[in-house]
Order: sequence, then structure tokens, then C-alpha cells
Amino acid sequence: MSILIAVTTLAVISILFGILLGFSAIKFHVEGDPVVDKIDAILPQTQCGQCTYPGCRPYAEAIISGEANINQCPPGGETTMLALAELLGVEPMPLDAEHSNEPEKTVVYIDEQTCIGCTLCIQACPVDAILGAAKQMHTIIESECTGCDLCIPPCPVDCIYIRAVKVEPDTWRWSLPKSAQTAPKA
Repeated sequence: MSILIAVTTLAVISILFGILLGFSAIKFHVEGDPVVDKIDAILPQTQCGQCTYPGCRPYAEAIISGEANINQCPPGGETTMLALAELLGVEPMPLDAEHSNEPEKTVVYIDEQTCIGCTLCIQACPVDAILGAAKQMHTIIESECTGCDLCIPPCPVDCIYIRAVKVEPDTWRWSLPKSAQTAPKA
């Protein structure tokens, strides 16, 4: 009989807390800024911090508040900057030199003979481009790697290196002259 009373009491408490949480969710619902949501959807979601913000959502909020420009996202590059300019109706601008990547796209490479399988690089990778398990060798999925290099500092055996992306038909881009990198003024 005491088990039945305990189960009934827990069920009633659970129902009351469920009702309270449901009421609180409706009463204290906060609407997000739909423009911030659209900007966040355009950004590459690498959460790499190269724009000086801890992630893509804070960067989107900084763009809306006027604290940041649309040209601070190296992983997104020119494509993301142009999409942001179109969305916000502002003039496109070249990537900020302070936040720009090296002229060539890079990825990281793990020396698999040296890797000890500590998983620190996996935890640091914001885009899950590292494959491996504890006490096992790790490797990079090159097509997923954004070249943010956040996995290099936590590596205790320094087995992660930066490597330029091979120039192939998929990765090759024609270099634009400096005058064409800024949009014409209307």
C-alpha cells in the first residue's frame, strides 16, 4: 500500500510541475529577432570565433546591433558576406584583413603515427571534421574541415599540421582584380 501512495504522490507532483512548466513557457516566452535568425542561418555555423565572437549567433546579434560588420567571417568568405549584404540591403565590402584567412584555403592534417587518441582535438572541432575514438588514431574529414585551426592548440603531442587545400577543379577560384572586389556604388 505504501508503494502505491508513493507512486501516486510522485505522479501528482510530476503533473503539477508539468503544468507549471507549460504555463511558464507560455507566459514568459521570448520572441527572437527574425532578422538575427536569418543572418544566423546564412553564417556557416563553424562556431570558430575567427570573427572575434564566440559563435555565429552572437556574431549575427552584433551585426544587427551595429557592433560588427558583415565582412568578419573567414570560413564563410565572400559568398557569406555577399548573402549578408543582400539580406540587409547594405553595400558589399571586401573581407576585413584582421579577420581574413590566408590567401589560400587550408585544412588540418593529423600525423596518424604520432596521434595518441586523446580526443582533445575532437572536442575542440566546431564542425565535427575529426573522426576517431579514445585511445585510437584520429583523422580529418577534409571536405568538412573549415581551416579554423581550433584543434591545434589542445593537441598534447603536436601531431596536427596545417596543409593547403589541393587545387582541383572543385576548389580552384579565379582571382579577381582588386577593383572588382568592391561593389560598384549605385
